[in-house]
Amino acid sequence: MKKLFSIMAFALIAGLMLWAGDAMASTGTSTAWTQVFNKVTEAFQYSRKLIFIVGGFGLIVLAFWAIFGKLQWKWFAALCVGLGIVAIAGMIIDYVTVQNSGEVNPMGDQQLGQTLK
Repeated sequence: MKKLFSIMAFALIAGLMLWAGDAMASTGTSTAWTQVFNKVTEAFQYSRKLIFIVGGFGLIVLAFWAIFGKLQWKWFAALCVGLGIVAIAGMIIDYVTVQNSGEVNPMGDQQLGQTLK
């Protein structure tokens, strides 16, 4: 079990180093943080799309099972609420972090915002 954990941890670190690409090669701190923010934003948007695809199929299956009495309706409702939270998460983060008082946005032009950019 310890060997499996160490192999998986090494693979995760190696994957992150390969995925980081340009962010690790940049010299300036502002450029590095901009690259990090862009990578995190990109990962958030791609993972959100994957969650919507899998969740959509899950909704279909859970609705089918709930209609025929094999599953409780509250599980179906919980998946609906969870997908709704994922859908508005980016907008909530943008609302909290972006300054609307006319000042410069510290995160640049890229925002998490809309559901499926």
